Amino acid sequence: MNQKEHIKAYPGPAAGWGALKAVTKSWLGSENAFRNLRAMLKTNQNGGFDCPGCAWGESPDNPMVNFCENGAKAVNWEATSRLVDSNFFRKYSVSELAKQTDYWLEYQGRLSQPMRYDAMTDHYVEISWEEAFALVGSHLNALASPDEAEFYTSGRASNEAAYLYQLFVRAFGTNNFPDCSNMCHEASGIGMSDTLGVGKGTVVFEDLELADAIFVIGQNPGTNHPRMLEPLREAVKRGAQVICLNPLKERGLERFQHPQHPLEMLSNGSEPTSSAYFHPALGGDMAVFRGMAKFLLQWEREALSEGKESVFDLEFIAKHTIGFEDYLQAVDDTTWQQVIDQSGLTLEEIEVLARMYRRAERVIMCWAMGLTQHRHSVPTIQEVVNLQLLRGNVGKPGAGLSPVRGHSNVQGDRTMGIDEKPPGFLLDALEERFQFKVPRSHGHNSVQAIKAMEEKRAKVFIGLGGNFAQATPDTPRTHEAMRNCELTVHISTKLNRSHLVTGRDALILPCLGRTEIDLQADGPQGVTVEDTFSMVHISYGQLSPRSPHLRSEPAILAGIAKATLGNFPIDWDWAIADYANIRDLISDTIPGFEDFNQRLVHPGGFYLGNTAARREWSTPSGKAQFAAPELPAQLVNENVTQRGESPDLILQTLRSHDQYNTTLYGLDDRYRGVFGMRDVVFVNEQEIRRLGFEPGDKVDLVTLWDDGLERRVTGFELVAYDMPKGQAAAYYPETNPLVPLDSYGDRTFTPTSKFVAIKLEKAKPSSLIPTKAV
Repeated sequence: MNQKEHIKAYPGPAAGWGALKAVTKSWLGSENAFRNLRAMLKTNQNGGFDCPGCAWGESPDNPMVNFCENGAKAVNWEATSRLVDSNFFRKYSVSELAKQTDYWLEYQGRLSQPMRYDAMTDHYVEISWEEAFALVGSHLNALASPDEAEFYTSGRASNEAAYLYQLFVRAFGTNNFPDCSNMCHEASGIGMSDTLGVGKGTVVFEDLELADAIFVIGQNPGTNHPRMLEPLREAVKRGAQVICLNPLKERGLERFQHPQHPLEMLSNGSEPTSSAYFHPALGGDMAVFRGMAKFLLQWEREALSEGKESVFDLEFIAKHTIGFEDYLQAVDDTTWQQVIDQSGLTLEEIEVLARMYRRAERVIMCWAMGLTQHRHSVPTIQEVVNLQLLRGNVGKPGAGLSPVRGHSNVQGDRTMGIDEKPPGFLLDALEERFQFKVPRSHGHNSVQAIKAMEEKRAKVFIGLGGNFAQATPDTPRTHEAMRNCELTVHISTKLNRSHLVTGRDALILPCLGRTEIDLQADGPQGVTVEDTFSMVHISYGQLSPRSPHLRSEPAILAGIAKATLGNFPIDWDWAIADYANIRDLISDTIPGFEDFNQRLVHPGGFYLGNTAARREWSTPSGKAQFAAPELPAQLVNENVTQRGESPDLILQTLRSHDQYNTTLYGLDDRYRGVFGMRDVVFVNEQEIRRLGFEPGDKVDLVTLWDDGLERRVTGFELVAYDMPKGQAAAYYPETNPLVPLDSYGDRTFTPTSKFVAIKLEKAKPSSLIPTKAV
């Protein structure tokens, strides 16, 4: 296949006919097309199931069809009739499976029965549920300390599963809760908690309909949360400004064709999803916001000297904030040259941004991983908050802050207590309700857990969903760390790479998916999730389980807990007989969930509330806190620059349009014009030639870091793309090996996956072997 065949510009808008064709292709390739289609119509509907994909909230209008292309793929992917059973594992050894691609592995189908790794034969073999639970319990109880175990959580887990998990683990005696939050919005939680007293978004869906301006920063809704495109398009249509800051041109941030608008589809029309688009440098967003603040401060002083209306909301600032003068000093101390050098924008562009912000009475700031996966992500988030505080854009209709979460219940898991640094009020509530002494010391996050396994301080790893081995940074190093464990356990729906990175002993425990009926002792059960707007709603599976051997996540966790602790601190069988019992326990111990079961009766669930949205500040001072961080002195690792090295490019890792997190639905990235392959690197065409290459050339990507280890991925094809000079972008998990384990955000431990300094080298001949297809 030459480049003309697999690199083709995509002329269409986001969604529309392209999405319908992709969904149709996905369904036609399914053995259960009509069954899955019926199930799709119950997605995100009252009495149906919550989409297992992203955490975007539901429109109050609740349309009949309430799913997107990626949601349809997620449901079809989960509802496949293909099974990975004992016959499959007899056919393939773990070593043979390890040679396959990630796409091939998940394509094989649903895990269907508990399996245990046999190191003598290098095959997984059948094991009963009772034997599996007993094995986990014996390993955990043999540890010298509970802190020798790591308990990972994926954002797919329900509130009920997450609550049982944290209760079991704390009763066991540790706060070791590495989870997917550590790798995404940790900076949002810390930065907003420091300044506003709450680490969640302050806006609800209806605010998007009232905003005069919506800033969409470091995120790609068209691929990661496509249902966000509709409110953005509607905002543009009613005259609001939608301002995008993203290094790459992303189709979803340009044009959108609504699949549910017949006239638009028949005419092949589309509507814009943004009114202005800016390309900052990777890591330069904080400098952009600081530059906007410098313009606002300049205009404020001019207005005051001329007796005109203030630019700042001085009444709000005086009543609700502290630290204002210190922040203004930090703004004054920041030079324009610093702003221009780091932001990647011109002074004129930053002034345009500041004027657009000033003109709007109600502003929403939305962001995702583009802001949170940097070393200085916490001060970047704080600078976003500072900008909003200057004009009182927190706690009023149509304004606020919205960190757009990824996986469907990543926010809810943290609310339920999946937190290696749990708040004191949660621990106090658990002690009072369950009458045992909870561990108070901080546990391990994801990076710390990898290091603990690497150093053999952690001996057991249990993963509740996800694909830890591939989602984490420094892939070879992470794999070796996991292989040091005495036991690895994965609670999963589909086969993935993590199952092949085994400890000395290993278990695969297959669980029900969100789409499947969960039948327990007292009848069918529903589970709840919390979306990005802090709405909590209940989900009921619609399809028969793919295998009679599958158990729900709560049931699996209860089985492990009972095998480890007996009926302490609760009767685990009672808890899972009816999930209303679990929700009563949540009501007793988690703020905001009073009368949990009763409030779920309301269609669409209920709003947890947000203190900052009410202008109640849960900070030590009782007020919103302006932060006054300096811009970072430099963005590239100091030890690298001190050696006289400089990167060819700064790389960010990202998803293709045909994947969700590490799950690959296919090998196309329609909007970026890549078809049938994933080993590509996007670079500005002038940069490709400046570095001595041509589009289509094969290169190796090599990380510049300071520990002497070589981090290299090989045989990547250069693709010319509309993006700033000095930058590159490539897909994860393929490029996760380039992200050093020790390169993480200050205070967050979030891997710096959006800022990796790299060199390009001509591909070595061994790296030109074609990738295996399905």
